[in-house]
Amino acid sequence: MPDRRAPELRVEWGEVLARDDYKRDFRERDGLVRGRDSWKLERRQHFEEQGSPSWEAARRGDWGEALHLLEGRRETLREIGREDEERQSYFHRVRVVELPLTPYLRWELHSLRIRAECGERIHIVDAMTLAASEESGQLPEIVILGGRTLYQVRYSETGIPVGAIRYTDPALVRRWESYIADLHRAGEDVLVYFDREVAHLLPPA
Repeated sequence: MPDRRAPELRVEWGEVLARDDYKRDFRERDGLVRGRDSWKLERRQHFEEQGSPSWEAARRGDWGEALHLLEGRRETLREIGREDEERQSYFHRVRVVELPLTPYLRWELHSLRIRAECGERIHIVDAMTLAASEESGQLPEIVILGGRTLYQVRYSETGIPVGAIRYTDPALVRRWESYIADLHRAGEDVLVYFDREVAHLLPPA
C-alpha cells in the first residue's frame, strides 16, 4: 500500500459550484472525454442516495426489494460499459472501507459488485492503511474526469450532496490522479472483497 501522503487541496485553488451547477458541469465535461480514464475516490462511510429507489427500500428495511432494484440496473450499467469501450475511457473507483461496515456501505458494496460485473474497475482500500494521508483529517471525496478536471464533491454532515469545488490546474490534477491510481493498484478487487466480507452477512438492521 502506498505510504506517501495525499496531495494538498485548498478551496481557494478551485471554483465552488452549487449542486445543480456541478451536475451540469460534470455532464458536459464527461461527455467530451475520449481516450483518457477517469477516477473516483470514495471515503465517507455514509451517504444519502437521493433519488435511489433501492437505497430508499434499504432504509425502510426492505432488503430484498433493495437488492432486486439493484439487479434491475444491470442493462443500464452494461450500456455505460459499452459506451466506455467506444470512447476508450474507463472509470476506476477506489472505495475506502472501515470495519464494521455501516448499513449504507453494506448496501453500496452490493451495488459496487454489480457495477464491477458490468465493467467498472473498482478496488477496495482499508481505511487503516491511510494513516499518513489522514493525519490532519479525512480524505476528501474526489472525481477526476479524463485527466483534465478534478471535483472535490461536497456533502452535508448527514451525507447529502451540496455541490463541488472544481479544479483544472493540470499539475494538481496529475498529482491527485497519480495518488488515486496508486491506491487503486494497491487495493483489492471488489469482487474478491465482496465474496469474503459481505456475501455471507445477514441483512442489516
